[in-house]
Amino acid sequence: MQELDDVQIHFDSNGLMIMNIALAVVMFGVALGITIEDFKNLFKNPKLVLLGVTSQFILLPLLTYVLIIIIKPQPSIALGMMMVAACPGGNISNFMTHMAKGNTALSISLTAFATFLAMFMTPFNFQLYGNLYQPTAEILQTVELDPFELVKLVMLILGIPLVLGMFLRSKNKVLADKLSQILKPLSILVFIAIVVIAFSNNLDIFNNYVHHVLGLGVLHNTIAIALGLTLAMLFKLSLKDRKTLAIETGIQNSGLGLLLIFTFFNGLGGMAIMAAFWGIWHIISGLLLATYWSKKV
Repeated sequence: MQELDDVQIHFDSNGLMIMNIALAVVMFGVALGITIEDFKNLFKNPKLVLLGVTSQFILLPLLTYVLIIIIKPQPSIALGMMMVAACPGGNISNFMTHMAKGNTALSISLTAFATFLAMFMTPFNFQLYGNLYQPTAEILQTVELDPFELVKLVMLILGIPLVLGMFLRSKNKVLADKLSQILKPLSILVFIAIVVIAFSNNLDIFNNYVHHVLGLGVLHNTIAIALGLTLAMLFKLSLKDRKTLAIETGIQNSGLGLLLIFTFFNGLGGMAIMAAFWGIWHIISGLLLATYWSKKV
């Protein structure tokens, strides 16, 4: 069987445009629930800011790199893991935190701050660890990956919807709330639709190779959730804040990761399948964890 490093997931320009628009709309929906106060509230408690940023943008990419060094997966799969770990928290984390009886206000604030930071930290972490690990560095050398173009696309997908959503909320809170109620629940459906669009003409590839990422994807996601929970416990956060940090770290915006993979790597097999599986699995694991926690405290 062909190695995943040599497999391409075919994706036409129309599909890519739909993915761009869909992700921008989802981020706009998330931003409709964010205010300047959310940023201000975080800085009133810098400990939570530092822990959230450390967990998502420093420790998770670092632990992902260590995991890759230990397990040595196929280079394209390793690059997919790095891409997922470099992305900010997923846009359904607020819903899952609320469901888990966590600190929803903190979740919203961290999502806002992480989305802002991701415009710079996602390209930085991906380039850093991708080039540190020789097998993935070799792939990056064969791809014309312009760091500026990577930053620009992340800003377009995350930054502009964030600004527009917050602006609309500041001008018309009632309308923003109504739109948010419609758009936020669509987050899960949008991601599923993105995966379906991406793999509709490549189902044979997905079926033939998904077993390569099953165990690794579950392990990676489990480590991410455990990382957030452990860090929160070490710093003696409340149970509600522990739940929040665990979910914020374990639910990644793999939809953004897929978009970057199709835009810059032409749907490189291991990367695309890892990001797609991660995205499906973190919805399952997140909902299971939130359901369990909802029945506790």
